[in-house]
Amino acid sequence: MADSPQSTPTRAGARPPSVARGILCMLVATVAFMLMQAGIRHMTGELHPFVVAFFRTSFGLVVLAPWVLRMGSRAWKSTKPSVHLFRGTINTVSMLCNFVALSITPLAQVTALSFTAPLFATLGAILFLGERVRLRRWLAIGAGFLGALVILRPGLVEVGTGPLLALTSSALWAMAMLIIKVQSRTDSSITITLYMALVMSPLALLAALPFWTWPSAWQFLILFGISTLGTIGQVALAQSFREADTTVVLPFDFLKLIWATALGFTLFGEVPDLWTWVGGTVIFTSTVYIAWREAKARRHAKTAGDGRPATR
Repeated sequence: MADSPQSTPTRAGARPPSVARGILCMLVATVAFMLMQAGIRHMTGELHPFVVAFFRTSFGLVVLAPWVLRMGSRAWKSTKPSVHLFRGTINTVSMLCNFVALSITPLAQVTALSFTAPLFATLGAILFLGERVRLRRWLAIGAGFLGALVILRPGLVEVGTGPLLALTSSALWAMAMLIIKVQSRTDSSITITLYMALVMSPLALLAALPFWTWPSAWQFLILFGISTLGTIGQVALAQSFREADTTVVLPFDFLKLIWATALGFTLFGEVPDLWTWVGGTVIFTSTVYIAWREAKARRHAKTAGDGRPATR
């Protein structure tokens, strides 16, 4: 991962080039992912979500091929290929849950609930990586999940299958994010995306076979577009994490809710209720605060290790 802005020497008032690239990559990722989600919501009205998921991953290999050919053998170079298998399996289940959720849940609501992924990732870092978290971050985690409850409002309205699948997808994606963060230190963005597609395609095919329907020519074209957007989003997201610190690029992820609202209204006539906006904002604010606290803790640990006074 690239140095954070605090550790990259630059002239006064200038933004490090790597940070600018990281922000740009995150912006590209948000647009690509939300256009992909809108395409999935449309196609799952015509084909089973698992069939759509298979073509999304298999076409992803086709889209990725030019990058792989340009990199040559370097695209296949990975320090731990077995980790890609584990992550690809998690990604597959997460994707299937997400596709089913999109088929039965408003686009903006699925997007708002997806912001819980960093909260699940923080919990995963605590449980599996032994990370220590102080009271303020625990409160932020609690506030984030409270935001999810604001969206779902259990006991006041019926909690549908779609939102529950969206939360399950977020929890699994959080596990994948932890692995991606580790992999991005040694593997390129293309390598990470390539192995993901190689693992996910056969697994998605197995899930799709019981519901198989051959798409029409027009549907094939849309599915290819979905896959193209998804591949661009994955590469851009991985590259964003490599270029800049999470605290810099993460705030721009909130744009997904804006894109989702615009696309949901324009394409499907969906108008998110106030609770979706309130809950989504609470969740997202919590994730940004957690990212900021984690970055501050890393800087403190680094300066303490160097024997220099820590800047708090």
